[in-house]
Amino acid sequence: MVRDQIAGRGIKNPEVLKAMRETPRELFMPSAVRTLAYEDRPAPIGYGQTISQPYIVAFMTEMLDIKKDHRVLEIGTGSGYQAAILSSVAKEVYTIEIVPRLSKSASETLNRMGYQNVIVREGDGYKGWPEKAPFDRIILTAAPTKLPQALTDQLKPGGKLLAPIGDRTSAQELILVEKSADGKITSRPVLPVQFVPMVKSGDR
Repeated sequence: MVRDQIAGRGIKNPEVLKAMRETPRELFMPSAVRTLAYEDRPAPIGYGQTISQPYIVAFMTEMLDIKKDHRVLEIGTGSGYQAAILSSVAKEVYTIEIVPRLSKSASETLNRMGYQNVIVREGDGYKGWPEKAPFDRIILTAAPTKLPQALTDQLKPGGKLLAPIGDRTSAQELILVEKSADGKITSRPVLPVQFVPMVKSGDR
C-alpha cells in the first residue's frame, strides 16, 4: 500500500511514510470490511461515515507539515485512523466526533493500541475545542459547506488548517488555510476531493 499508493504517488515525508507503514489500518475498521483495508479507496465504518482512502490520509498529513512539538485539532474522528497517523508526527492530537458510538469505539481502539497522545471528545466540530486552543494545525475529515469561523479563530498565528469545503451535490475542494503571524488569513485550493458532510448537533 505505502509503496504503490502513497510513495508511488509523490508522498515524500519520511515521518508520514513511516506512520503509514506502522499503523495497521484494518484494526480501525469493522470486521466486515477489513478485507478492504489496503485497497486504494475509502471504506464504510457505519453510521454513514467512512475511513478515508490511504493516499488522502497521507496527503493531508504531509500537506499540514506537522512538527514534533505541534498540537493538532482533528474534526471528525471517525474510526480513529487519521488521529493515529497524526499522533505519530505530532506532540498531541485532540479529536472531535459527533457520532457517539464512533467516538466511543475510536477512543477504545486508540487506547487499546497504546496511543497516549490522542484525546477523543464527543461533540460538535463546528465549535472546535476552545478550552484547548490555540492549535498549531487543524484538520477536517468531513466537509462543511463553508469553513466555521470558530475553527479559524482557534488556529494559532503561523498555523495551518486543511479542510474539504463543499457539499455532495457539487465539487468539493481541499482548502489549505494559513494564518500569518499578525493573524491574516489566506487560503488556496489544493485538490478536488469527496468527503462525507460535516454536520452540526442540530442536524442529527
